Amino acid sequence: MKTILKYAMTAAAFLAGVSAAAAQTKVKIGVLGDMSGPYADFGGQGSVEAVKLAIEDHMATSKKLAVEFVSADAQNKPDIGATIARGWFENDNVDMIVDIPTSGIGLGLASLVKDKNKVMIATTMGSSDLSGKACTPNSLHWVWDTWSNSHGTAEATVKSGGKSWYFLTADYTFGTTMEKEAGDVVKANGGSVLGSVRHPLNSKDFSSFLLQAQASKAQIIGLANGGTDTINSIKTAAEFGVVAGGQKLVGLVMFITDVHALGLKAANGLMLTTAFYWDLNDRTRAFAQRFAARSSGKFPSMSHAGTYSATRAYLAAVEKKGDTKDGAAVVAAMRDVGTFDDPLFGKTTIRRDGRVVHDMYLVEVKKPEESKKPYDYYKIVATIPGDRAFRPAAEGNCPLVK
Repeated sequence: MKTILKYAMTAAAFLAGVSAAAAQTKVKIGVLGDMSGPYADFGGQGSVEAVKLAIEDHMATSKKLAVEFVSADAQNKPDIGATIARGWFENDNVDMIVDIPTSGIGLGLASLVKDKNKVMIATTMGSSDLSGKACTPNSLHWVWDTWSNSHGTAEATVKSGGKSWYFLTADYTFGTTMEKEAGDVVKANGGSVLGSVRHPLNSKDFSSFLLQAQASKAQIIGLANGGTDTINSIKTAAEFGVVAGGQKLVGLVMFITDVHALGLKAANGLMLTTAFYWDLNDRTRAFAQRFAARSSGKFPSMSHAGTYSATRAYLAAVEKKGDTKDGAAVVAAMRDVGTFDDPLFGKTTIRRDGRVVHDMYLVEVKKPEESKKPYDYYKIVATIPGDRAFRPAAEGNCPLVK
């Protein structure tokens, strides 16, 4: 009798486990990033680790979701990114795509996620058009955009005396949008734009471009590029004595990974705008230490932090809805939370145009002697409140905003 009872209890426990598993909502996340190119350091594999951390943290507090993820290298090419995303949606049951390395890829995917009623949360791409004329009910822009960074950095630079500008610009949507938006800010604040030169994405030689910028005699050379392109621009400028000659470099989009690659000797004094810094408070420090422990000691960029936070918020909304198949409804559930306390970005609101609003920070890169610990790179110059950090919704021409 005892043996029979034991088997009966074991069978009941097994069936209960099967029933619980069957009741779980299945969720599949796709991390679409730059895994090997100029943006790999601040997105890419680090974004994969951020998603893993987000899934683990959600599962530690709730067992209602069964979460999987896949990842792929978009190679910074819109056609490749679109092919991967379409395959994920149509064949692999992916519900949400996160990271998104370039504006060309992100703007192309916006219409696809709307057509398939899936979700895209851009945490790396820059173009503010994603919450403007290209907005959809299925897409969110989480971390920064060309408007936030051009306004924060350009306005502060002009007000501190950097009146004349020349732009070194990556020749695709992100770079040209950044140049225009920063140029508008410069002129609106009494400065002037003397010209610009454009370079291909992932350029190997910046000599001719820097010589043109140097010859302009502009006080400020605005770097409207990113990743290794920004790093190589600054290194080439040092070789040509651009800063020693009296001109100043301003990185319109720089990540802490870029500063790390340059080193403080080369990067000190640079001004930039960021959505996240690991040493802001106890929560950001705790996340950074966990991230670094599984990322060969590398600290998180603002994109990595955004990928973590976006994934946590998405999973919370899916759990609330109990259905991943209606992407627009999940995004609406995320938006309907109202203002919430994000674990890494603090006070956060998701607008109807898909823009995620939070504070931004104007920072200055420290001198080598000012840094006291690994990745101790920034001095906070100013906090830019969320309602000033991003373009007003009424000015973005998003068809969802009336």
